[in-house]
Amino acid sequence: MESGIQRVFLMVLLAVGAGTAAAAKPDDLDLAPLAIQEPERRAVAVDAIDSENFELGVFAGMMNVTDFGTNALTGVRGAFHVTEDLFIEGSYGTTRLDRTSFERLSGAAEILTDDQRDLNFYSASVGYNVLPGEAFFGKGRAFKGALYLIGGAGTTEFGGDDLFTLNFGFGYRLIARDWLALHLGVRDHVLESDVLGTEETYHNIEFSGAATVFF
Repeated sequence: MESGIQRVFLMVLLAVGAGTAAAAKPDDLDLAPLAIQEPERRAVAVDAIDSENFELGVFAGMMNVTDFGTNALTGVRGAFHVTEDLFIEGSYGTTRLDRTSFERLSGAAEILTDDQRDLNFYSASVGYNVLPGEAFFGKGRAFKGALYLIGGAGTTEFGGDDLFTLNFGFGYRLIARDWLALHLGVRDHVLESDVLGTEETYHNIEFSGAATVFF
């Protein structure tokens, strides 16, 4: 008896469910359309740094020449960037030598003629960026830069002679614009000369700043 009642109850439920399913049409269902929301994209400004590998510019500063004091220095420099960190540089610089302390104190004849007091140097050097990074100025202003080591060889016109010269030093390059770089550096120009009567080693120390352009 009990099982018969259960069968009747199940049949009623099935009939009701079938009727409801038949009555429910897709158009009657309140379905929200499927929407694909695109992610919000943030505008990013990319630095337009020139990809040129050549750099050319001028430099100025001071050069301390052994026995001849410290004098103004000017010149030009050009570089080719072989890789992001390695570069080859050529330089020409000139300074006019002061009188030696011996000439000033003794009142003797000058050791060098007027023409010989122009010291000129030509050099080819190899540089390498050892500490590339950024320099920050105030809030939100950062400039790409690098500390580099440099060394090479060349010729110095000194005291009427052309003398083989080694140079080595370091500098810092700051990329101020996508086409402009500013440099600060110190270099030692080492040569042998007997301009004062005896052969001795000269350490001509250069302190200079430069402005160069990429092309």
